[in-house]
Amino acid sequence: MKILILGGQGNLGTQLVKVFAADFETIAWDRADLDVLDFSLLNEKITELAPNLIINTVAYNAVDKCEDKEEFELALKLNAELPAVLAEIALERQITLIHYSTDYVFSGTAEKKEFTEEDTPNPINKYGESKFAGEREILKRAEQGLNFYLIRTSKLFGPKGSSPVAKPSFFDIMSSLAQDKKELTVVNEELSCFTYTLDLALATKRLWELETPFGIYHLVNEGACTWFDGAEALFALKNIEVDIKAVRSENLLRAARRPKFSVLKNLKVKKLRHWQDALKEYISK
Repeated sequence: MKILILGGQGNLGTQLVKVFAADFETIAWDRADLDVLDFSLLNEKITELAPNLIINTVAYNAVDKCEDKEEFELALKLNAELPAVLAEIALERQITLIHYSTDYVFSGTAEKKEFTEEDTPNPINKYGESKFAGEREILKRAEQGLNFYLIRTSKLFGPKGSSPVAKPSFFDIMSSLAQDKKELTVVNEELSCFTYTLDLALATKRLWELETPFGIYHLVNEGACTWFDGAEALFALKNIEVDIKAVRSENLLRAARRPKFSVLKNLKVKKLRHWQDALKEYISK
């Protein structure tokens, strides 16, 4: 079996490479290897490689910048056009495709309820729109026989990848800020779920290895919380004394609206451990 991972030096891609390479021939492509928006070359390279599975972790995820017209166009290329091209290639060559989406495809503005795999997306920002557009492209090919896993997840944390565009996670940013500041302001709304990249990589591998039925899956660590809850738990675990001030979303100068409640409920496969247990493991490494 041959596995191709796109974005293999990103935060999630790095963990996927580690997990899959333990048992399979695993090839990781990143920016230095290929411009994924050169669709002709991408098609040529994948045809030459002939993988059994393609895992796409490439994404535009600058939520606020995405509200800008030019940035939104780039987001659509990476989050919608690229998945469409990969789905076409995979469909034509009978390759299984794994693609990741986000809780931000949901509005989270109505009643507080957990979103299941069957709920209809209704994004409230441009980033969410671009990711939902990518979902539709994959589901369109699924009707034609594409073998796919569409995995929605949220609030990723874990080791930073080696890619030049890899970003530190929320917990890493908080730890860094606490070294210089004794008071931090954190949003105490926006209820959703943290996801440890190692747990997500292992769950992704399990989906494929167990030949789980193709479709949409929600993979997040158990336990809904706010960013404030996350910061509070982090500092308690690390015995860091810092005063955390809660702030409402509307008091922050951010271009994009965020869902107030976007908890993803996993109804279809084995649940991941609680996010606080995953966080304990992460900070102990």
